[in-house]
Amino acid sequence: MAYGIEKLRVYPMCLSLDIEALCEARGRDYAGVARTIMATERGVVAPWEDTVTLAVNAAHGLLDEETIASVELLIVATETSVDQEKPVSSWVHRWLGTPSHCRNFEIKHACYGGMAAIRMALSWLRSQEGRPCRALVLCADTSLSGLGEPYEPAFGACAAAILLSDTPDLLEIDPVRYGVSAIEVTDVTRPALGVETGNDETSVFTYLETLEAAWEDFLRRTGEAVSLDTAFKRHIYHLPFAGMALQAHRMLTGHALGLDRKAARAHFDQRVAPGLVYSKRIGSSFSSSTLHALLSQLDHAPGLVAGDPISVFAYGSGSCAEFYEARIGARAEERAKEAGLAALLDARRPLSLSEYEAAERARIAAMGARDHTPDHSIVPDWFDDRIAGSGQLVLERIDTYERIYRRA
Repeated sequence: MAYGIEKLRVYPMCLSLDIEALCEARGRDYAGVARTIMATERGVVAPWEDTVTLAVNAAHGLLDEETIASVELLIVATETSVDQEKPVSSWVHRWLGTPSHCRNFEIKHACYGGMAAIRMALSWLRSQEGRPCRALVLCADTSLSGLGEPYEPAFGACAAAILLSDTPDLLEIDPVRYGVSAIEVTDVTRPALGVETGNDETSVFTYLETLEAAWEDFLRRTGEAVSLDTAFKRHIYHLPFAGMALQAHRMLTGHALGLDRKAARAHFDQRVAPGLVYSKRIGSSFSSSTLHALLSQLDHAPGLVAGDPISVFAYGSGSCAEFYEARIGARAEERAKEAGLAALLDARRPLSLSEYEAAERARIAAMGARDHTPDHSIVPDWFDDRIAGSGQLVLERIDTYERIYRRA
């Protein structure tokens, strides 16, 4: 039987920041940022949001009652958990209304966590031997505050809800055609709540090193002379920022196909660039990045049809990487339209620089707080006008460390 993604929905936040305005305020060259990072906007976490609400709201509208009742495995992949003991999945289980017999847990491996969760869920589904059940994987993460930092324009937040079953309408994931590369490295670490440190150059180098090694492992496992050019119609890469895909594709096509920079860029423009449309507006999206890149390919790449093979590269700091083969599902175009990511991006409320900075400071101040009540006035009228009555999950308050949520 075939297994993979039946449905997918990405939540790109309800607030956004214009990168050109940010660069102007910080005295940075926007043209250079646009060329290297390829960012025009980024998502911003609202004062009433956290990792739990992101995960739940990603699934908002994806699951009807019948589908929820069939979910027997729920995994949340995150590196920004709100508690060091209780998993985010416990809150998600409650607020999505999944059955009491639904096993749930949280998984962490930086930005690779989402792919690890998908692999685990697919293995579990295959073990059910055709029983009518589904698995739900949720990826939810936020950047830590980077006010004034060099990579501030690339920061962001995002969540994705992935419904997995034996009806891979959107994407069929091959169970054996993959390659893995893992190596312990300290490129990015979060040693404490609200603290992120590391070396950006090491991170980029390790990403490229593990990409090459995962591709070589893919060839070893398949035992075939696979051509990167003819075996795949499109290529999707993990996107810490959209511009990373260009670096990755230049390296891989140079290694596997012997392309020079000019030829690699032409190959990139045709095979990879259609998948970056949403990334340029979201910013850092962690495990969710390959998922919104998939939606972007389906929405913007002409000629993709059911059965077309694509390659996907997932990477997480620390580090672990996977290069794998997947095939476009029979209802992929329809499912991508249902996800409606372009409309969600267009519906976001742009922030002024002062609103953005106030929202970021309030969010960081709330991390680990004993008591906290979100300040809706940071974004005047937006909560009452757009969030209230929407059914979205919001953080109401933190009371003696207990997190209290409600449906808006």
